[in-house]
Amino acid sequence: MRAGSTELFALPWLEPLGEWDAAVVEFRDIAVGLSRHLVRFVEADGRLWALKELPRRTALHEYTMLRELEQRSMAAVRAAGLVIQPLEDTAILVTHFLERSWQYRRLLLRVPFTSTAHRARLFDAVAGLLVDLHRNGIFWGDCSLNNSLFMRDGQEIRAWLVDAETAECHALLSDGQRQLDLEIMVENVLGGLLDVAARLEAPEGIVDQLVAEAEGVASRYEHLWTLLHDEPLVSLSDADQVDARLRRLNDLGFAVDEVRLEAAGGAGERARLRTAVAGRTFHADRLRVLTGLEVGEGQATVLMHDLRAHRDRLREEWREDVPEPVAARFWMHDVYTPGVEQAHRAVALLGDPVQAYCDLLEVRWLLSEQAGEDVGDGPALEALARQRAPDGSAATMGILDVTTREVPVVGADEP
Repeated sequence: MRAGSTELFALPWLEPLGEWDAAVVEFRDIAVGLSRHLVRFVEADGRLWALKELPRRTALHEYTMLRELEQRSMAAVRAAGLVIQPLEDTAILVTHFLERSWQYRRLLLRVPFTSTAHRARLFDAVAGLLVDLHRNGIFWGDCSLNNSLFMRDGQEIRAWLVDAETAECHALLSDGQRQLDLEIMVENVLGGLLDVAARLEAPEGIVDQLVAEAEGVASRYEHLWTLLHDEPLVSLSDADQVDARLRRLNDLGFAVDEVRLEAAGGAGERARLRTAVAGRTFHADRLRVLTGLEVGEGQATVLMHDLRAHRDRLREEWREDVPEPVAARFWMHDVYTPGVEQAHRAVALLGDPVQAYCDLLEVRWLLSEQAGEDVGDGPALEALARQRAPDGSAATMGILDVTTREVPVVGADEP
């Protein structure tokens, strides 16, 4: 066991998971949707753990894969331990519960089925996760909405892998392996959409639309994969072409490790631009350097925009240039810290304080657009307190991300 939890060690590990006594073990009743294996959630030492009982060989494989994904800083649940049950050919895999995460059914059952924009956010998240896995040589083998959890990150939704039973680690994936994973993803995503459509009693004839949406996830994957691996020809005399590509990658959150211009045979004054792209941490890395804040890439993107806007206000007020580190110090003291406190109070101190502030900024901007002028923090804070976001806001899926330990956050809307 990797986790040093006294109560966790004291659980009845030698007994089959399905026979544990609820009078002795503090279970949490959290639905997980379809699963090949028994999954239960346990409170121990003030933390929540996910326990999954599997055949011994399968459990060893998944534990190894989750450790590998952790070492590569991938978006996957973290393995806490593996308990081999000697009386059975089984084992119990223990993982850390992913706080403030959502199961796709809960997200999609909260909104009308005609609201395709919300599904699009999940599709972007799943496609992005699969791209990240493939770039790191990971073949998933069972990519689906059901095997993912979703978490709000600024104005984006981020997907996390929660099932690595079929995953494989390679030095490099072939195009055939990637294509197979894509086909599995499309089939599984379609199955998930059909399930939600049935639960919401969607109108007949919706199947063709759902097929198109599922196939569109593969298109989203291919678009992002091409962007990261494209090697365009650029003019040696036009530095703006190189800058534009780097900005495009940075805008998507990708840090660029290396840029190379290689002569293209017979191309005259043109060269092939090759970029080595690192993880999606560009804004998060920059914000950490300036402020010491450790946040997600999506949150960092929102906060960096807010910091730059405050820097512009300081320039206008002081009538001189303001170095970014100086602006960051004033922003932290005068804007960010009080803003986070106000936003978090508006949502009754529930959920992630940083996400609450990101929601405040987004809602304020949308309300200002509707009013044709800056409405200030007041109306936005009121919208947060009432859990009402303007139409078009990413927060409409979860301003709403104000879940607590008393409210199940995985599949809570399932029977």
